[in-house]
Amino acid sequence: MFRALPEEIHELGRRFEAAGHELALVGGPVRDAVLGRSSADLDFTTSARPAQTEEILHGWTRDGAIWDMGRDFGTLGGVRDGVRVEITTYRTETYDPASRKPEVAFGDTLEGDLSRRDFTVNAMAVRLPSLELVDPFDGLGDLARTLLRTPVAPEQSFADDPLRMMRAVRFVAQLGFRIEDATADAIEELAERIAIVSAERVREELVKLLLGAHPRGGLELMTELGLAAHVLPELPALQLEIDEHHHHKDVYEHSLTVLDQAIDLESAPGSGGPCERPDLVLRLSALLHDIGKPATRRFEPGGEVTFRFHETVGAKMTSKRMKALTFDKDTTKKVARLVELHLRFHGYVDSPWTDSAVRRYVTDAGDLLQHLHRLTRADVTTRNRRKARTLARAYDELEARIDHLAEQEEIGRIRPDLDGNRIMEILDLPPGREVGEAYKHLLELRMEHGPLGEERATEELRRWWADREGR
Repeated sequence: MFRALPEEIHELGRRFEAAGHELALVGGPVRDAVLGRSSADLDFTTSARPAQTEEILHGWTRDGAIWDMGRDFGTLGGVRDGVRVEITTYRTETYDPASRKPEVAFGDTLEGDLSRRDFTVNAMAVRLPSLELVDPFDGLGDLARTLLRTPVAPEQSFADDPLRMMRAVRFVAQLGFRIEDATADAIEELAERIAIVSAERVREELVKLLLGAHPRGGLELMTELGLAAHVLPELPALQLEIDEHHHHKDVYEHSLTVLDQAIDLESAPGSGGPCERPDLVLRLSALLHDIGKPATRRFEPGGEVTFRFHETVGAKMTSKRMKALTFDKDTTKKVARLVELHLRFHGYVDSPWTDSAVRRYVTDAGDLLQHLHRLTRADVTTRNRRKARTLARAYDELEARIDHLAEQEEIGRIRPDLDGNRIMEILDLPPGREVGEAYKHLLELRMEHGPLGEERATEELRRWWADREGR
């Protein structure tokens, strides 16, 4: 299987060998090749020091296309004829108990380098140019058993690099593996050490987990092993004690089910459809949509349990947590907005909306309308089949009305019938607050009545202005 590597890689191996150094393909690409999966990354390890690697790469790339990805950590990159490589000197690394940054020291042997890897399935290498498989920790066996196990004692491995605990649950989500008992016990014991790792690195692992094929399994393990308490504490907080009369659902299980159902509603990858799999915004909003419930739970007279305004509280909590995890502003804003809007549809079944209400729903959702459609549908987890069918029919009807109005009046881009320049012209106003108030009034009329046309909009504007000036 490794003979299929590009010829450029075989040549690179020969160049290192001729210079008296070892080179080996290592980690994920080896694992993925054994699993029959393609890997876009080609990661290598070498006995050569960074300066020696750089010299060899200069000859291999031909045009000097080399980049320094972290010389202090021993990593350089290069590209030739579209083949990109990253090469790291054999190394060891540990974390100081009070530090967020690893201490790096270069190593001398391939086996020693492999021993510092996170899991046995990633501690395999293929020597170049001989294509000899090096597997000192039975990674092949663990692949066959779909088992995650550390090459050295798990306590040592996770103490050296606590992020490996997040990588463990991430691999559960991505590959569907299970964690060996001793490894899981070590994670549970050392979970609080994840706090010394930078928020950026933790976020990267969480995102990869959420975008995996089995995110629920990874999230459940995060919660069970205590990692979520430090990374995403709002998730275990959803495990509310169910009242004795079962007047509310298990919010934790409900949220994970909503995540599963939202994933089922994603469009196929490469289809060009809305919310293509995997869609991070949809998955985050599904997971977090009810995180405001613990803070808003109230036991009312008669035993009823309420969560009033949990969507508003949840949106603020979502924004705060995502900022703490250093998510970008755009993703944070989108997810928080979906959490805020996820209950908007409720009540439509009992009292179908006016066209004005439909316009407001679409306008408030904006570019997130397709995400909101899927989140709202995924949020139905009732076991009452009749109720589920009723809700589905009601949302079918709402989507049909949205489509009908969209054909009539470009509902997705609702604007007043008169723009700011026209308002200033009609009312003989300079730019300022009064123009904004007039624009807002016309927008309200547009929402309520649909397109007015310029003539009627002008009449309404003049009437509003006369009433305002008469106050």
